[in-house]
Amino acid sequence: MHDGHHAVALPRNQGAFHRPGNRRGDTDIGSASILPFGLSRHKMSRQPTKADYERLLEFRTNLRRFLHWSDEQARTQHLTPAQHQLLLAIMGHPGPTAPSISDIAGYLLLQHHSAVGLVDRAEAAGLVKRERDPAHRSTVRLSLTDDGACRLSALSEPHLEEVPRLADAMGSLFVDVARQQRPGRQRRPTGTPPASA
Repeated sequence: MHDGHHAVALPRNQGAFHRPGNRRGDTDIGSASILPFGLSRHKMSRQPTKADYERLLEFRTNLRRFLHWSDEQARTQHLTPAQHQLLLAIMGHPGPTAPSISDIAGYLLLQHHSAVGLVDRAEAAGLVKRERDPAHRSTVRLSLTDDGACRLSALSEPHLEEVPRLADAMGSLFVDVARQQRPGRQRRPTGTPPASA
């Protein structure tokens, strides 16, 4: 995470997409049935191969390229990458109520005090505003100022165009790995025709 924040370490055996206490019947995106790589939470029955390492490298490289591009886009709007993520977390928060600082800390994988500092700086920059929850006075809700919303909108358009490109770049990778993970399926060497029926 940028801007000097302290990221929350993920517990062992808990994937990056683990969501404790799913709300409103959400599907657990950490479940084996819908992981894009077709991976399960159980140990692999074989040792990783050179091809496995190549796929993992390709996956991480594509992610890093996207994140580097996204960070550069944020700077064109005079935002730090952390501020861009904050604005998106506030605007993208689901449900009828605005997000709390605890919600933001969860989205950005920050300790609570680091999320408070990030919000403080964004508020001082005129990007976000705080309001007390009328039903729970101890809870502070966050929303965007007009300036914050305008900058986020300007950033979101190119991001919505770039995400399909990222999906295309990873599509064949996902298919290949999912096929490799299916029990009883052996990966055909490149150029080898399928067996006759």
